[in-house]
Amino acid sequence: MTKSRKAIIVGASSGIGREVARLLLSDGWHLGVAARREEPLQELKALAPERVEVMTIDVTEHDAGERLLSLTERLGGMDLYFHASGIGRQNRTLETDIELRTMDTNAVGFTRMIGTAYRYFAEHGGGHIAAITSIAGTKGLGPAPAYSATKALQACYLQALEQQSYQRGLNIHFTDIRPGFVDTALLNGDFRYPMLMQPETVARDIVKSVYCRRHVRVIDFRYRLLTSLWRRIPRWLWRRLRL
Repeated sequence: MTKSRKAIIVGASSGIGREVARLLLSDGWHLGVAARREEPLQELKALAPERVEVMTIDVTEHDAGERLLSLTERLGGMDLYFHASGIGRQNRTLETDIELRTMDTNAVGFTRMIGTAYRYFAEHGGGHIAAITSIAGTKGLGPAPAYSATKALQACYLQALEQQSYQRGLNIHFTDIRPGFVDTALLNGDFRYPMLMQPETVARDIVKSVYCRRHVRVIDFRYRLLTSLWRRIPRWLWRRLRL
């Protein structure tokens, strides 16, 4: 009898997280889906009631890690932890509330949840951690300081855990997913973004990357070229670019 695959998706209520959940369900996975809003999660559960567990989790709350473990117990285990939770917006005037909420969600909340999943896998024989970071972490972006800074932190944190896991002999795999601009609610508002990708297309790439156990995946080829160029721009020139 084939062992059922179990995944927890935090940030499954909309956008990329929701599309990845739908794809994994279609592949026969058992899912624990979590986000701040319960109604969209119940809609996912309706797709396969016997294979979906639901829990509201706000990654900025101190009990979020405990709630993740509770959801994992209800699901009967976890083979894949997929982190799709995050916020971000442009903040050219450096409004304090925007910067601190971004830090709280993308830095503190990210560390809380990824750390919980890492410790779970370390204690239960291994697993796979995949997370959406961003190409925004490639360089410091003046229009979105906290967002680009937290995305750089996320990528560095995953790399550090990957090194630690290898040195400890843990069977934990990591996939750092770095999309370009995706047409989701995260980008609604004050700017028209170029080269927008659809969540469904990005989700298919993510699932394939997880199955192939890629370490880092920049989506798509246009953004792989763009970030390769960004890395080569010297600091003195970068600060003069108008973004």
